[in-house]
Amino acid sequence: MHWYLAVLRKYAVVEGRARRKEYWMYILINYLLMNVLALLGWSLGFRSPADKNILLHWYALAVLIPTISVGVRRMHDTDHCGWWLLLPLVNLVLLIEDGGYRANRYGPDPKAVARPRASGSVQIDE
Repeated sequence: MHWYLAVLRKYAVVEGRARRKEYWMYILINYLLMNVLALLGWSLGFRSPADKNILLHWYALAVLIPTISVGVRRMHDTDHCGWWLLLPLVNLVLLIEDGGYRANRYGPDPKAVARPRASGSVQIDE
């Protein structure tokens, strides 16, 4: 749930990078919540496509901007611009691909880990 809330806190932030884990955990939790809302709507009587499940539609509208922005940040992690989200098969490959282990034009590596040097100071891997 941490990853889901982290994306919602960055509601419309498209600068920076998003790790694979951040993106896919958000998508998984979003998918599960949409299924829960669909089941809740079904239990309330929204059983056919003609019956508008207003809960599901309002939720989908509310998370549309965060979903796009985390997708753009995920594209940035692979050193591509956000417009690549518009190409269906290519964007899937890029969403699955591991981001670079160094800083790129969109920001520092989100997986950078501090590791101690022999002299006792700390070096950040970029």
